Amino acid sequence: MFDPDIEKLTKEKLQSLQLERLKKMVRYAYDNVPMYKKRMKEAGVDPDKVRNLEDYSKIPFTKKDDLRDHYPYGIRAVPLERINRLHASSGTTGKPTVVSYTKNDLDTWSRLMARTYAAAGVTKEDIVQNAYGYGLFTGGLGFHYGAEVLGCTVIPTATGNTKRQLMMAKDMGSTVLAATPSYAMYLAEACAGEGYDIRKDFKFRIGMFGAEPWSEEARQRIQNAFGLRANDVYGMSELYGPGVAVECVHQNGLHIWGDEFLVEMINPDTGEVLPEGSTGEMVFTMLTREAMPLLRYRTRDLTRVIWEECECGRCHPRIMRIKGRSDDMLIIGGVNVFPSQVETVLMKMEGVGDQYQIIVDRDILDRLHVKVEVEEKFYNSGKYDPAKFKKKLVDEMVAVMTVRADIELMAPGTLPRTEGKAKRVIDLRKQ
Repeated sequence: MFDPDIEKLTKEKLQSLQLERLKKMVRYAYDNVPMYKKRMKEAGVDPDKVRNLEDYSKIPFTKKDDLRDHYPYGIRAVPLERINRLHASSGTTGKPTVVSYTKNDLDTWSRLMARTYAAAGVTKEDIVQNAYGYGLFTGGLGFHYGAEVLGCTVIPTATGNTKRQLMMAKDMGSTVLAATPSYAMYLAEACAGEGYDIRKDFKFRIGMFGAEPWSEEARQRIQNAFGLRANDVYGMSELYGPGVAVECVHQNGLHIWGDEFLVEMINPDTGEVLPEGSTGEMVFTMLTREAMPLLRYRTRDLTRVIWEECECGRCHPRIMRIKGRSDDMLIIGGVNVFPSQVETVLMKMEGVGDQYQIIVDRDILDRLHVKVEVEEKFYNSGKYDPAKFKKKLVDEMVAVMTVRADIELMAPGTLPRTEGKAKRVIDLRKQ
């Protein structure tokens, strides 16, 4: 543990600390952010009378559009001269969401990331190859500074230049790979083409994967390819970046750092606060952030959060695997379909490659079209029967999702590759 005094807090002590910090944060946001003062007044909320979570639940939600509406400098609570850094979301529509940090915020974030690495089993003896993108995207710098605070050796390879990426990993003896899961699969695929034996030539033992949704089946593929333990890391640019939650070595849910983040679960349709352990949408409040406090920020991520002591000894709340984002959900013929469900079906099917693409279109009715590569060894084995294999995939999709998909089998290496976040879904209905 990096911060054992905090990480070992019991649930009762952690919740007491959360309430203490929450009261201060509500007053801080009211006094320093005009948007929050206005909204609390309109909702009849007196910050000095927020004594428990029931009082707190009367404060209106904060949404991503609120950040866009306050572009370019966001909902700052400090003067510009105290801002040490700005990051921005990688969104492709509208204005980006800009996130600001004071020096204290950056220090807090770095320590949270060091804690995140340590929980996943990383130590100061490790060599971290950071293949996240550097720049406005929070991933690169977040994973970089956290590893340095922990005391690791960091190789800032960033995203791309895959040939050099593999050369550096072999020559430097990298033991930790920090990357998006889709880029990890891309690196595994590229090994054979560059003449590497992935199990013999590399020393990776831990993967720190996040920034995009991925299924348990994709995790198994990455672990089997590299022979490493693939740990899921959760974060959002609005909430510092990566380091909000992480899987420990037991890989049984992601520990939310409860001393810095208060999480609520709500009904995504009504906004009603749900009982502990219920499945719903996660809502976060930042408990110590100076530059840009966020109260009741709606993530749109759908999952279940539990408060149970983990085998690792931590009692911080845990995110069980995220089902998807409510705004990523596809409605096909009246049926709700998440991209993660499609990936689950594909990745557990023997003979399916790592690359796929989901295309949603509308003729008279909505159509789900899935392009998927066939695994190269199976493709060239002589046992590959396209008609039978396609039927098998179609039947499995119907069994799991009750939706019939139009499956298009692709030869190995024919779908486009990306060296960052993969674009898995194309919704032509929005074009």
